[in-house]
Amino acid sequence: MTAREGAAGAQGTGPELTGPSASAILAELADLRSRDAPTQGGRVLSYVYDSGVAELDELARDAAELTRPLNALDPTTFPSIAVMERELIAFMRRALHGSTSRFGAGPVVGSVTSGGTESCLLAVKTARDLWRAEHPELAAKLARAGKKPRLVTAATVHAAFQKAARMFDLEWDPVDCEPDGSVRAAGFEAKLGADVALVVVSAPAYPNGAIDPIAEVAGLAKAFELSCHVDACFGGLALPWWPGLAPWDFRVPGVTSISADLHKFGYAPKGVSVLLHRGRRRHRAQFFATTSWPGYPVVNPTLLGSKPASPLAAAWAITKRLGSDGYAALTASCVRSAETIVREASIIRGLSVWGAPSGPSIALMTDDSVPEDERVDPHHLADELATLGFRIQHQPGFTQRNGVRLPHTAHLTITPVTERTLPELVAGLRTAADSVRGRPRATPRLEMLGLQALGYAPKREGGSYRVPSPDMAWRILKIAGAGGSGSSLPGKLAPLMALAEHLPAPVAEAILTELLARVSEP
Repeated sequence: MTAREGAAGAQGTGPELTGPSASAILAELADLRSRDAPTQGGRVLSYVYDSGVAELDELARDAAELTRPLNALDPTTFPSIAVMERELIAFMRRALHGSTSRFGAGPVVGSVTSGGTESCLLAVKTARDLWRAEHPELAAKLARAGKKPRLVTAATVHAAFQKAARMFDLEWDPVDCEPDGSVRAAGFEAKLGADVALVVVSAPAYPNGAIDPIAEVAGLAKAFELSCHVDACFGGLALPWWPGLAPWDFRVPGVTSISADLHKFGYAPKGVSVLLHRGRRRHRAQFFATTSWPGYPVVNPTLLGSKPASPLAAAWAITKRLGSDGYAALTASCVRSAETIVREASIIRGLSVWGAPSGPSIALMTDDSVPEDERVDPHHLADELATLGFRIQHQPGFTQRNGVRLPHTAHLTITPVTERTLPELVAGLRTAADSVRGRPRATPRLEMLGLQALGYAPKREGGSYRVPSPDMAWRILKIAGAGGSGSSLPGKLAPLMALAEHLPAPVAEAILTELLARVSEP
């Protein structure tokens, strides 16, 4: 008997496999992947974070495969999980200047999570639980009045915090921004009070790349004895090496927690993030633990129970290989590209950069100072640029609670590999701008008239409207161009973005939910 035969006999023959062969399945998957946007090469300027270093991709793949069978639920059974998480938290603590406890709240500690959204949710859940414990009488008084504790953020904060407010029964109370997307500390100060469970500031805000006035807001939060979270999910592994920035991390008194994603500018596979807290008491409030059932004691530091170890292992391996110097070098590439794009976009007639980005996020907008026939609409620009092989992200305009409107824009995420395609990208921006210059913005006039007649859009400002059912939402989407060529997605996004922007938020959310639901519906 050969060794292979012996091994087969020991393992048993297993079930009869009647599906397609492994090679046929992998060939089908390869065909499906061929239709995806490219995740490497710098042509998709959102969602993907390409270091451009092939060795890192190979290292991440191998580390992930070594840990694929593990369940990160229980580091006592798999002690390698504890070692990797401990060392990854230590690396992030150094990067975010949390290695020394200068403000008397205890050491900076934290957990590895499944991504930025989970980190944000946990930051809010932790602050809410601590607030409830510290303000039981006020919590009861608010409940009797039908009110909730508040979550105060800038209007540009990531949508994950709106999700957190809904999940954890808080009122989201955004601070309105200036037309350039910046936010003032005075706007935060006007909203602070004993009923605020958490204040959140961004480093940077994803829509426009601006860093909130973190030192001022954290100082105000500290004076009011409030928790203050810095959402650095986007920039947490780029801003530590970005030149010329004022302190924004644990160097700032009053900052009580920070979230940062390793699967963004940490260049790890999705999904892996960290949430760091100032002090063990705050960190432990993040946990769920129970012995009140007949099974094993359950202790979860995060929202997930069972979870894969592969993203953790990949992130751990990449941070060890790169170290601080490696991240500094990759960030320097992002800085050069960002400066070039800001400079070049600013001299394209009819186009401008929104606000003052301070990191690897840039938003392009129409330059309204030139005549209409010379203006470049950013959504038409994004659609045209896609035909040239580059994908940038449509961002609808947004009317804040004070009536001030933030412009519709096109977002670019700058990564190290952007520098390799920079001449082609800049040329593409110029060509696309020339192609759409003077083209009026997409305006869903006919669709809006029909929706008003059906009651799904108000006939006057502040009027009543209905929220469409799934079937009606799909009918609306088909009017906007979805459902053609065998795909639920429209060919161009500018008309859809304009429609969504003109509709009441609940109606727009219903039709966009339907769009994404139809993509994966059998």
